Amino acid sequence: MIIHAGDIGKSTILEQLGTIAPVIAVRGNIDKEPWAARLQMTAAVEAGSAIIYVLHNIHDLDLDPAIAQFNIVVSGHSHKPSKSVQSGVLYVNPGSAGPRRFRLPVTVARLNLGREPWTVDFIDLLDTETGPL
Repeated sequence: MIIHAGDIGKSTILEQLGTIAPVIAVRGNIDKEPWAARLQMTAAVEAGSAIIYVLHNIHDLDLDPAIAQFNIVVSGHSHKPSKSVQSGVLYVNPGSAGPRRFRLPVTVARLNLGREPWTVDFIDLLDTETGPL
C-alpha cells in the first residue's frame, strides 16, 4: 500500500503509483486543480494490525488520535522527514519524493507493520553514493 499525504501536484502521479500498489491519498495545499477535488482532506486506513490516520498538515489535526484509537498518523506539508511517538501513537512525515524543496532531502518512508514494534525507515531517493533511484 502507498500512502500519499498530499501535495501530489499532478493526477498522473497517482495513476503511476497505482500501477505499483493500492494508493491512499489526501489533498495537499498545492492540489487545487479540478482532478484534486475528488480527494478527501483526511483518510483512515487499516494496514495489518495498524489503523492509520492520514492528513496533509499536522497542524490541522482536529482529533486526539489516541482517543480515536489510531495507531499511526501520517502527514506531509512540511516535507521534513520525521517520526515520533506521542501518547502511544506513531507520527510519521515521510518527507517529499518530488522535486527538492529548499535544502530538504528527497525521501519516502517505509513503514514495516509486519511485527511490533512497528518500524519506520526513511529512504533517500537522491543518495549521494548511489545517485537517483
